[in-house]
Amino acid sequence: MPDLIAQGALPEQRWRRKVPFGEAVAVGRSAGRWSVPWDDRVSRTHVRLSFEDGQLSVARVPESLNPVFYQGTARDQFELRCGEHFVIGSTTFSLVEQNLGATLDAPPPVTEETISYEFLQELRFRDADRRIDALSQLPEIFSAAVTDEEQSWKLVEVLLASIPQANFVGIAEVSTSSDEITTMPWERRDFQRDANLPSERLIRQAIESQASVVHIWRRDASDSETSFTQHDGADWAFCVPLTSEASCTRAVYVAGNFSNVGPKPTSNLLTEDVKFVDLAARTLGHLRGLRRFERETASLRQFISPVVIETLVDQDPELALAPREADVSVLFCDLRGFSRRTEQEADDLLGLLHRVSDALGVMTRQILAHGGVVGDFHGDAAMGFWGWPLAQEDTAARACQAALAIRREFADAAIDPRHPLSDFRMGIGIASGRAVAGKIGTVDQVKVTVFGPVVNLASRLETMTKTLRASILLDDSTAGYIREHVPTTRARVRRIASVRPDGMATPLEVSELLPSATEFPELSDDAIAVYEQALDALAGRDWERSFLLLHQVPATDRVKDFLTVFIAQNNRTPPSGWDGTVPLGRASRISDGP
Repeated sequence: MPDLIAQGALPEQRWRRKVPFGEAVAVGRSAGRWSVPWDDRVSRTHVRLSFEDGQLSVARVPESLNPVFYQGTARDQFELRCGEHFVIGSTTFSLVEQNLGATLDAPPPVTEETISYEFLQELRFRDADRRIDALSQLPEIFSAAVTDEEQSWKLVEVLLASIPQANFVGIAEVSTSSDEITTMPWERRDFQRDANLPSERLIRQAIESQASVVHIWRRDASDSETSFTQHDGADWAFCVPLTSEASCTRAVYVAGNFSNVGPKPTSNLLTEDVKFVDLAARTLGHLRGLRRFERETASLRQFISPVVIETLVDQDPELALAPREADVSVLFCDLRGFSRRTEQEADDLLGLLHRVSDALGVMTRQILAHGGVVGDFHGDAAMGFWGWPLAQEDTAARACQAALAIRREFADAAIDPRHPLSDFRMGIGIASGRAVAGKIGTVDQVKVTVFGPVVNLASRLETMTKTLRASILLDDSTAGYIREHVPTTRARVRRIASVRPDGMATPLEVSELLPSATEFPELSDDAIAVYEQALDALAGRDWERSFLLLHQVPATDRVKDFLTVFIAQNNRTPPSGWDGTVPLGRASRISDGP
């Protein structure tokens, strides 16, 4: 598709737009992307355009106030071909081909000079204020462009407006597959003259040498031939390679005419322009690199936690991700009701998947928000950990705050029956200790995760939430830290019991993590104290008193049912061989005999 270029009376009053095929567009002073805001002789909607069969149909809107001139005549409707233009007010609209190839026919230059980057660094601008002012505006100009292509157009437009003696600016590229040279985008100042065909010789010299090259075609007036040989409307050109790009196959090509210069102009007259183009191109290259890094970082955040990405910025990835021992806190969070919902919604599994994804999003969002690393997903469960890649003294507090935030989001969803997560519940297990964290896996596939007994313990605690009827369970190490370092206005801890899960020989002290009394008034501090008194009586073999104390805990508390049922199953009497530990995973009644 060709492009339509609007050019006002001033150099900065300019835009270039691709003409869509078969789609009508309106041009006017208030026409969105096709607006010409600088010209008060252009109506709000002045003409309608449509491109078909290689030509642009232009029709003046009847309500527009001023005429449209085509080939010097006011016309209400006409067909515009590439290379032609029309005028409204002081604005010229030109239809141009998108691409422009380089030519081999350019005559050999009279003067040729290669300018190194080191030389350009040492060169001082004579009109430094104007140049610096123009350069300072580039970041804002380039950042306003959404795509790399739009940024390239902006670069071309800025250079043409900033170099008064330039007639042509384009970005030339050597194809890596065909070795052909194309110039896209490109702009020329005067569309009434023939196009300035870029010199292929000059472009290849600049890209191959990775240095700026200047060609001057103007001859000495005493030459027996013509006073100078003008190359397609230009008597000088220079090419600046885009060395800031990873693979330098592109360069900025600038051509123009000397004005008010003697018969033997030199390349010195162009070096400041060369430096300006080099600085502008490098500015664009750095901004593109930053934008590319931001895109890659945003993409990585779907797979790697921000705390890990921040570490990779300052360290060698291999060293930063290498597995090593660390003191960590591990959180396992699992959905409740997933299997049941899978059966009920077998006809809408995709919808169920979206809801499960939302639920997992709650988990991962809070893990990341509290400085953790998302280590893995297990179906409808997520695992996060703290303490790696950077050591964190408050890993237990971070993990518990994340757990309470997850609990809070699910509780809020349960209030609204229309919420997609209203019928889901969650169980969380948190354990703290020594583990190996880092890039763990096989030769073929790895992931950033954590490994060790503390991980298995957190997973077991999460599983126990079903039996103990608690939302969040902690191991003794995590519970001790919270009691000592976290005020009860942020989190509370209740000892539940000493239990022995199936397959474990060592008893495990299990505690429950609860929100503050303000957030969760259903279980007061006094009720927690009564429960723990009942637990002490149980351990002291005074099961009758323990049973009576448990009945003083509010009936809404589901955790007390676990101990109440256990005591009742054993007739409120501890067997002679009981060691104070409640068995899990099998019949919890303790027998005196085999």
